[in-house]
Amino acid sequence: MSANLTKRDFAKGAGAAAFGMTTGAPLAGRAQTSAESQPKSVQDVAVTFPEGFSWGVATSAFQIEGAVKEDGRGASIWDTYAHTPGKIRNGDNADVANDHYHRYRDDVRLMQDLGVKNYRFSIAWPRIFPNGIGQPNPKGLDFYRRLVDALLEAGIEPFPTLYHWDLPQALQDKGGWQSRDTAKAFADYAGYMARQLSDRVKRFFTINEFFSFVDIGHRGVEMMVDGKKVRIEHAPGVRLSNAKLNQVRHHAALAHGLSVQAIRANAKAGTKCGPADNLSTAVPAIETPENIKAAEIATREMNAGYLTVILEGKYTDAYLAAAGKGAPKFTEDDLKIISSPVDFIGINIYRPSVYVVASERAPGFRPIPFNKSHPRMLSLWHLLGPEVMYWAPRQIQSLWKTKEIYITENGCAASDELSTEGIVDDSDRFMFLRNHLAHLHRATAEGVPVKGYFHWSLMDNFEWSDGFANRFGLVYVDFKTQKRTPKLGAAYFREAIARNAVV
Repeated sequence: MSANLTKRDFAKGAGAAAFGMTTGAPLAGRAQTSAESQPKSVQDVAVTFPEGFSWGVATSAFQIEGAVKEDGRGASIWDTYAHTPGKIRNGDNADVANDHYHRYRDDVRLMQDLGVKNYRFSIAWPRIFPNGIGQPNPKGLDFYRRLVDALLEAGIEPFPTLYHWDLPQALQDKGGWQSRDTAKAFADYAGYMARQLSDRVKRFFTINEFFSFVDIGHRGVEMMVDGKKVRIEHAPGVRLSNAKLNQVRHHAALAHGLSVQAIRANAKAGTKCGPADNLSTAVPAIETPENIKAAEIATREMNAGYLTVILEGKYTDAYLAAAGKGAPKFTEDDLKIISSPVDFIGINIYRPSVYVVASERAPGFRPIPFNKSHPRMLSLWHLLGPEVMYWAPRQIQSLWKTKEIYITENGCAASDELSTEGIVDDSDRFMFLRNHLAHLHRATAEGVPVKGYFHWSLMDNFEWSDGFANRFGLVYVDFKTQKRTPKLGAAYFREAIARNAVV
């Protein structure tokens, strides 16, 4: 079999013969069954998604583009961090990554073969403004224009994200997100991109995963994994006091609000925008009305510094009380800017943040610690809990009456290896997909307005501090040769798209 599956192969679920099975022969050790005992079709069991549901894949600039010193691109904090000894597993860096900067047309063809109609990618701020501010780099802009044109020619709608953590190093040298000026600089960059691309781009995501670049980047987090404490850190890799960290949170939320206003002021009429955040989600341990309410209380408070203030225009009393003297300094005008109306909310969903049960004591819920035997995926942080795909969008709608929701990331790393036959049998990935999509279907069936799903990721990439060790892609990448090989999970995803259903 060819190591590169064709569209026809995808449509057949990669083909029985292609995966070592003889057409028409029973599986070893299994009795053949009659037609009456076969599973019902997807349509029979009504697990199809709403008409018009959009399917896509997602990537980010730093993780795939490479070409970090080409065509006028400036350095980002992740360039600096990745070249700091001891920060990235195996000493990996993203100088080349997937070489997407040069191979983007081939990658667009991969998307076509998958059957996706939407692509969420990020724009590298230092490729547009090498110093974060000042004169734009025309060669950087031209790359994204060419990428967008290639997507549109392929019938794929572009969904650019304006910030996926690659802050220009020049701005970090001036204080980074600790400086309020960075929020203003981001708004100027967002307005420029909206002005330049909104003739062909209709939706922009402003900022990706506040917690990941603020808290993990400016404090680091510790979590229990298999009964052991594990520390996770991101660029710029600093450790701030509570007061300084709270101020960085405020500046990030302010940057989002200012960018919304800048997009509105500069984009063509009809352009939509919203954030793409990794919602910290509390899941009821047992599905009772009391526990469901407790979970909503917990979710609202866990997101107080980000989505809650963005959607409510105020910090919760509990958040400010807990911060005490370290509470962020802000004005009422800041809160109005932060809560500038958005058109949709994107949420990145990988795992529950916590399970809860109701409590008569304040704050109304009791967190349930994850047992050290709780199952997880390959990444140390990735505890398994597919039901979060139902509860996260449901809570977004219940708490904030959101009219449009996108699942902007969902996926898992796996220990994928290319066999001698050129096959990657990523059993844990299609298990993960099937279960998460089933819970997402429950949400849409109940009327939660989830408009689309973006799988993370199109292809294996530079996975931040894990380097190239953890593979999240539907497509296997040999980083030495840059050869792309669709995995079995890609065949599963293509079938789900073709049927608009859980398969």
